[in-house]
Amino acid sequence: MDEMTQKTPRPRPDLLIATEGEFAGWRTWSRDSFESNNGPFWHRFEEDGSVRCAFRVEKKHLNGMRNVHGGCYMTFADYCLFAFASRELEAPAVTVSFACEFLDAAKEGELIVATGGITRAGGSLIFLRGTLHSGDRPLFTFSGTIKRMKKKA
Repeated sequence: MDEMTQKTPRPRPDLLIATEGEFAGWRTWSRDSFESNNGPFWHRFEEDGSVRCAFRVEKKHLNGMRNVHGGCYMTFADYCLFAFASRELEAPAVTVSFACEFLDAAKEGELIVATGGITRAGGSLIFLRGTLHSGDRPLFTFSGTIKRMKKKA
């Protein structure tokens, strides 16, 4: 395991851990009302040190063609950036860059899983990338940059 995967994420008062259901043991954050209303989105730390994120597609995630709305993919991917970077973040951060490619559609009931991670972490910027899948089917690829905010004195 490399240095980045060994760090423990900073404690967050808004961290919720599911105790039952499909996502028992998975984590989410409650502070972001936009994500809370559009999710729920979940993440967990794997034994190999990687971070896996997921959500189950509900009717509210669909567009008029009954596929997952592209904005839902993008919102979930932004959530994933912060989950992937959580061991590197000691203070709040913001997304400063985001790029994506839509590869395939997903339907109600599918489990969307994100894998990915940090490509480089500097003093103020963290560069990340990931892929959303449903089973073995890639749905969406993304990359982004988040900027660490200075700690308030």
